[in-house]
Amino acid sequence: MIGLIRAICDRWLSWALFSAALMLAVAHAFETFGGYAPCTLCLRQREVYWVAGTVALAGIVLTRLPSVRRWRWAFNAALAVIFAYGLYLAIYHSGAEWKWWPGPTQCSGGGAKVDLNSLTALANGTAKIKPPACDQAAWRWLGLSMAGWNALISLKLIAWSVLAVLNDRRRA
Repeated sequence: MIGLIRAICDRWLSWALFSAALMLAVAHAFETFGGYAPCTLCLRQREVYWVAGTVALAGIVLTRLPSVRRWRWAFNAALAVIFAYGLYLAIYHSGAEWKWWPGPTQCSGGGAKVDLNSLTALANGTAKIKPPACDQAAWRWLGLSMAGWNALISLKLIAWSVLAVLNDRRRA
């Protein structure tokens, strides 16, 4: 078990890149195939994964250089901070959905779905545009919304990033 954890930590930049890409793919699949239009906070949560993927890719490329290899822990630490910000956004979004606190003022109210009829109405100029609401969960599974699941996944990604930092620092 310890060997598996070390193996993942040794390749954490690649795993983080894969995780970020997978999260973006899932979000886009919900939008494209599920018809769930993203609200403002959903889009902000996606930005976290774009940034994390970029940092992970830069880390993968740069740590191949002998002079930068010893700084791999810094890329892993940056990923921990980025995923922590993602956790904050996901908790904020979940709390707004559960009405524990207000969501952003520009993102409250009724929701919307993307489908062929609404796109046709938009193209014809007859659409009643109602943006998706940050304070209404469009989808829930096992009691958690997409933002709730994102919070749990972000927590896991933080933990792995911290483990990777500790693994790198132990070897330094």
